[in-house]
Amino acid sequence: MVSKKLRDAVKLDPRRDYEIAHAAGLHPSMLSKLVCGIDRPKPGDPRVLAIAQVVGVDEEECFEEEREHAGAA
Repeated sequence: MVSKKLRDAVKLDPRRDYEIAHAAGLHPSMLSKLVCGIDRPKPGDPRVLAIAQVVGVDEEECFEEEREHAGAA
């Protein structure tokens, strides 16, 4: 799962989302899916690492573990 730090970096970047996506070699809709959690990449996913490089987040800070939903059966 994409880390909060990376999601925040994308949101706070002065560039428009489509500019970040293109700089990372992605379609803007893929950037949105990754940042919003619709697409849940595994650690080391090159798409996420490309986004991190564009917005200046270290590779080690790009991913976080998914938490189990409390009360889920």
